[in-house]
Amino acid sequence: MDILSKANSTIVEYDNIMEEIMDPSNVLDQEKLATLSKQKSAIQEVYDLSLQFVTLTNENKELDALDGEEGYAELIKEEKVAIDNKLHNIKNALIKILITDDPNDNKNAIIEVRAGTGGDEAALFAADLFRMYSRYAEKNNLSINIMDIHETGVGGLKSVIFSAEGHKAYGIYKYEGGVHRVQRIPKTESGGRVHTSAATVAVLPEAEQAEVDINEATDIKIDTYRASGAGGQHVNKTESAIRLTHIPTGLVVTCQDESSQHKNKASALKVLRARLFALEQEKLNKDRDKMRKSLVSTGDRSAKIRTYNFPQGRITDHRINYTTHKLQVTLEGDLDHIIEQLKLAEDNSKIN
Repeated sequence: MDILSKANSTIVEYDNIMEEIMDPSNVLDQEKLATLSKQKSAIQEVYDLSLQFVTLTNENKELDALDGEEGYAELIKEEKVAIDNKLHNIKNALIKILITDDPNDNKNAIIEVRAGTGGDEAALFAADLFRMYSRYAEKNNLSINIMDIHETGVGGLKSVIFSAEGHKAYGIYKYEGGVHRVQRIPKTESGGRVHTSAATVAVLPEAEQAEVDINEATDIKIDTYRASGAGGQHVNKTESAIRLTHIPTGLVVTCQDESSQHKNKASALKVLRARLFALEQEKLNKDRDKMRKSLVSTGDRSAKIRTYNFPQGRITDHRINYTTHKLQVTLEGDLDHIIEQLKLAEDNSKIN
């Protein structure tokens, strides 16, 4: 259903409620009047916006009919621009009211960034993405907790798994899942040629223990080993790192960032629950529409979602054909302008 149809149906619904409220036969039925009053209040805001939307849409049609009238072209153009701006704002306001958020939006997020094709340059890009997400978390009062990290010798990351915790963390980060591509001249490239590298991102909602039943005695194989790479004095001295294998599905999770085996096991179980929860959600939502599939992360790492072009200072999100030249500020953690566009596109897909 498009937004105009929804607006018209809301107006009809509101008018019908008002007719019943004004019907003399209902005057003495206090219970029915109370129910009708609640129904009226529940859709009052949508009705007010819908009435404005329909009125302005009709005014636009009237202006279209006048288009071509000699001497009125400039006036009509100005009026249409003003009306289009109002319609745009009202439409967005209606969408925000009509759309029901994903129930997982309020959960914490489990995020994995992994270097893809491109060698050292891909690892450096993975580190750039992790820094971008960390700084974005700071701006949104979210906390970042590293669960597993594998660094390279040049300041890059082979992979990192971390949680983003706080208000609507998953709802904020869920659009980031997929392949991120970077085009830039590597610092080690003497010829000045532009290289293309990639990193994959998976974003999962953190699952509560009650949502994913794991029998640790029968479903989990636990291996311990010595942590490697950066991580503190415990590295290579104690077998604090944990590898969990979920026997029913074959999923494997490793965590080595914490100093104790107990903490790493707890983190690994969090990641495992999130992955199992995501698999279950994907089964439940397999029939959802194509637009929603492309915008909400499903853990699918095969889809190229965004390109960061350094020579042109440009970022393009391929899912919604959104291009901006705010490359540097975005990498410094200013992701709102992209996420808002993705959220709006997803909300529109639910209405249309």
